[in-house]
Amino acid sequence: MPAMSDLQISLLAIGALVIVCVLVYNSVQQRRLQRKLNDSFGDPREDVLIDERPRVPGAAGAQGSVDERIEPQLDAAGNTGAVAQPAAKPTPEVPASIANIDETIDCVATLSSDAPLTAAQVSEVLSGIAACGRTWRAAGYNAGSGRWEEINRAVTGQYSRLRLALQLANRGGPLSAVQLGAFCDGLNMLATRFSASLQLPDADKVLAEAKALDNFCVDVDVAIGINVITAEGEGFSGARVRALVESEGFKLEPDGVFHLEDADENTLLTILNQEATPFLQESVSGMTTKGITILLDVPRVADAEGALQRMFAVGRSLSVTLKGRLVDDNRATLTASSMEKIHQQLRDVHTAMNARGVAPGSTRALRLFS
Repeated sequence: MPAMSDLQISLLAIGALVIVCVLVYNSVQQRRLQRKLNDSFGDPREDVLIDERPRVPGAAGAQGSVDERIEPQLDAAGNTGAVAQPAAKPTPEVPASIANIDETIDCVATLSSDAPLTAAQVSEVLSGIAACGRTWRAAGYNAGSGRWEEINRAVTGQYSRLRLALQLANRGGPLSAVQLGAFCDGLNMLATRFSASLQLPDADKVLAEAKALDNFCVDVDVAIGINVITAEGEGFSGARVRALVESEGFKLEPDGVFHLEDADENTLLTILNQEATPFLQESVSGMTTKGITILLDVPRVADAEGALQRMFAVGRSLSVTLKGRLVDDNRATLTASSMEKIHQQLRDVHTAMNARGVAPGSTRALRLFS
């Protein structure tokens, strides 16, 4: 390689010197600009987008806490500051006591609307579910009062959320596919009209639960009865039967049956005519009967053991006073042995009901066995 000439060496030296001067000049200018920025805006601020320092637990945006949107606002002095916007107030859960809605024995749908539904709209919803031909219940969240309320077709308020329930089973049988379809289709149509959101349970699951619940009810739907019948073929005077029965604490109701109630006005025992003619207020005094039946509706009575003892005592008393016979459903004389069998039957029913979560005489039981 030939040696560099003096001219080439001089040109290289000049070029290197120029580059050094440019670098020095740029460095000086950058320092001057940084001082001007600091004088104008104060100390450098942290970049919140790349700040990797751990945050204080509980602070807005920290892990495990709820991040709140921060909006810049002017304070009284006109300075810009950051103010946390309050979170929307959640809708409280509907109390179990409101409308007696019970998801164990009810099919429940929820209808929600951003703008509260008017009384006329809510009434239309309730009319639709009433047309299903099934026992129903409804509760509504009144945004004005901030409370859940039981509602019916005479509704007057406005509600932003509705809980609508159809009973799965009762003594009339299980909820049918036709009834459930009318319930769901009607609510879907109204939700679309009112621009509301709708939550419905799975139809197949609901129908299966209704059938299973009805099967359970059939198994434990036991009524225990004993009878006082005439001993010699002569009829009992209606007037005398009424006087004796009422002296035992029973009261004749419009259904033509004598009822014995507890302190809460729940029926413990009933006494009815063995013959087809009911005991009516206007005709009981002039009628006669060959026998009467004392009945205990087991699933509907909480203290069924006590009611059973009372039934035996009333039966013995009436049979003696009326000079009749105390017999079971097969017209066999009631003995201590047969009474014990009845007691055991009662205990078996109570065990099965409690295992299913349906306590005898409870609100749930009264609804199912109606």
